[in-house]
Amino acid sequence: MTSVEEGRPRALLAGASRWWVRQLPWAVAFVLSVALLPTTIVVLTADYGLGGGLASALAVAQAAPLLLAVAHPLRAWYVIFAADVAGALALLTVDFEARLLWPFPPMGIVGYIGLCLALGLRERRRTLLLVWLATAAANVGLGFAAPHGFGAKGLLLTILGGVALLLGGVLRERHEVQRRLAEQETISEAERERRTLLEERARIARELHDVVAHHMSVITVQADTAEYRLATLEPDVREEFTSIAATARESLGEMRRLLGVLRNEEAQGELVPQPGLPQIAQLVEATARTVGPVEFTPCDAEVPEAVGLSAYRIVQEALANVVRHAPGAATRVSLSVSEPVADGADRLTVLVVNGPPPEPPAAPLEVGGTGHGLVGMRERVRIIGGTLDAGPLPDGGFRIAARLPLTETEFP
Repeated sequence: MTSVEEGRPRALLAGASRWWVRQLPWAVAFVLSVALLPTTIVVLTADYGLGGGLASALAVAQAAPLLLAVAHPLRAWYVIFAADVAGALALLTVDFEARLLWPFPPMGIVGYIGLCLALGLRERRRTLLLVWLATAAANVGLGFAAPHGFGAKGLLLTILGGVALLLGGVLRERHEVQRRLAEQETISEAERERRTLLEERARIARELHDVVAHHMSVITVQADTAEYRLATLEPDVREEFTSIAATARESLGEMRRLLGVLRNEEAQGELVPQPGLPQIAQLVEATARTVGPVEFTPCDAEVPEAVGLSAYRIVQEALANVVRHAPGAATRVSLSVSEPVADGADRLTVLVVNGPPPEPPAAPLEVGGTGHGLVGMRERVRIIGGTLDAGPLPDGGFRIAARLPLTETEFP
């Protein structure tokens, strides 16, 4: 017969989170062994007329291995099954009343049912089937030697043992199905998060391409027209400008080929100028028309295009979350440039704070988002070397604070 599968707990319910659940199988096995041991000795000697020494040996062999069944039920089955069969053969040597159960006394049946339940909770179907077939074969085989005839009550061990094996097997397989479903949900959630992150990175790459491509185009035009705008250029300087223009054009070509891989048919609409700080005011006005007044504190500072784009997307996603989850809530959007901190770099602070909604919405006002929520925000901030602080407020609102460096930083 097959042994217990590798990787399973050493004891029944050993993986339970609560300590008393982990100890429960040991307690049940201990109580069962302590109760059956003296009872078996008394019944075998007083009712069946078996000798005290033999009755004690059989009682120990049938009851004590129940403690082993908590961790190794199949090994315990070998001992108890052999002891039960030996006990049935030993009873053939004495004269007992016809009303008494044979080949297996009531105490042996009780212990065997507990053992079968432990087997069902630990072993595979094939093992359980072989255990039941061995039990039935021994039960029927001994029936041919029955001293007072063999009836339906002589098959109690086979019937009740089969029920216990079936019940334990069903419970075990149900637990396995639930465990696998939980593992699959965990894997699926991790895969969804990974896919979301990759999609957001691709989206950021497409947007940054549009920003960088503009500057590369300006470099190309300036290098190409330098010899016409500056009549006193030396030949070697003119050649240098020509080389700069060629390199810029080559870089633009490489970027466009890369962008062709990142863009799909649905992304063609993104081939428009990317928004920045000036467009945030329009975004706030549109949101205010949808869910109510939004307090806005603008910032007129000149910021790099990549920083302005990231700030716009952060505000866009934050306001979309307000529309979806807190319509009508008091909302404040603030843009400011902070003084240099320890690293000596200016930072653009983007702050979006909303209070709790006046009343819980029956359904989200907007079912589709503009990005991927906090995942997209954190990725944008990380790429340009900034920080993001987002979380719920004690009054039921939500706060998003992003600090974006305005000087060139080394990407992590």
